Amino acid sequence: SGGAHFREALGSGDSTDCEAKWGFNAVRKIVLIRVFYTMQLKSEQFQALFTKGLKTLADLFMKENHELRIAGGAVRDLLMGKKPQDVDFATTATPDQMKEMFQRAGIRMINNRGEKHGTITARINEENFEVTTLRIDVNTDGRHAEVLFTTDWQKDAERRDLTINSMYLGLDGTLYDYFGGFEDLKKKRIYFVGNAAQRIQEDYLRILRYFRFYGRIAECPSDHSPAVLDAIRHNAHGVAGISGERIWVELKKILLGRHTSHLLHLMYELGLAPYIGLPKDGNLQELESVCKNVQNLSPKPMTILVSLMQLQDEISKLDLRLKISKEEKNLGLFLLTRRRDLTPDASAANPLKPYQDFITDSREPDAHSKVCEVLKYQGEQRLLQEMELWTVPRFPVTGHDIRGMGISSGKEIGSMLQQLRTRWKKSGYQMDKEALLDSIEKALK
Repeated sequence: SGGAHFREALGSGDSTDCEAKWGFNAVRKIVLIRVFYTMQLKSEQFQALFTKGLKTLADLFMKENHELRIAGGAVRDLLMGKKPQDVDFATTATPDQMKEMFQRAGIRMINNRGEKHGTITARINEENFEVTTLRIDVNTDGRHAEVLFTTDWQKDAERRDLTINSMYLGLDGTLYDYFGGFEDLKKKRIYFVGNAAQRIQEDYLRILRYFRFYGRIAECPSDHSPAVLDAIRHNAHGVAGISGERIWVELKKILLGRHTSHLLHLMYELGLAPYIGLPKDGNLQELESVCKNVQNLSPKPMTILVSLMQLQDEISKLDLRLKISKEEKNLGLFLLTRRRDLTPDASAANPLKPYQDFITDSREPDAHSKVCEVLKYQGEQRLLQEMELWTVPRFPVTGHDIRGMGISSGKEIGSMLQQLRTRWKKSGYQMDKEALLDSIEKALK
């Protein structure tokens, strides 16, 4: 009763490194490997899913003789020993059958937007449960699919993007794996389900999902199947039809994953960059350097991405394509203009002082957090730790204090405040109001 795991290998004709590396003949062909892996999961993370709400849901489906399994990413995470952030369920019940079942049981349903795709969301014990009917894609345009409902689990698995995302987990812990996803997960490799080009053409965003999961799962930065890279190269143009918002969600995850520099290099090599808003001649050398600098510093995605850019116009074009937020655009522009001129003062007792002075004088919104991103970009780990603990001091003297000393000219007050501010900064923000006003009195005498 095994399912089928399809893999395609592309090559030139002779026996080459491709054959040695992938175990395939280097000519174009499809290799059929029979894989239907079952095991029973008993992990703590799996057991922790069984809240009162899930038990109610499971009992209801069992009572109505409909199969219910955990699907997709949650299965992958559980097999990796991680607690899944979201748990999606798949079922043999149709949306109409689910609605009737929930109505009879007095269970509230929310968010009916997913219903046309087969998803019903039930609200049980203050928890939301998204349950989707098994589906077959009957027509796809590279972005959306028309679907038919089915009761065939393998057919539903066939329409999923990657083998590691095509597994199901029964509520008794039984793993249902029709395309060798568990083996791929154990070996930390990323394959499309079946034919890579076909999967990509069903939804071109899958190209970016491939890179995202590669950065998340793969150990080696360049252990790609030649067939997959070939499929991506020939279908890169299809990403032009994908909305900027969907691309930006995936790209941000790629930027914060592993192997970031390698994966973005690859996007340029495969011709993907122009379709996702990246600059034509991105500075890949700077990207590589910044990726090393920001390791373990929790950078924002824009902090890494701006390394590719040299002109403000390139950020405007990125915004036009990806519809980035105003905050992200402003951070990109800030990094672009400050990454070179805002640097540590190596000769001073406090090398952080140029950054502190900038923040104190700045009218930039969120100047403190933006300067922290500059420090990450520059790889200044020790200074970053100090900066994160530093509280922006408040200048202790006001115009009212100066007037109290008998000075009434607005121009003179402004000039004196500026002098005191400079003195206060030079003291490392240590001089208090009394010391600063004393210095004025001495100057007036």
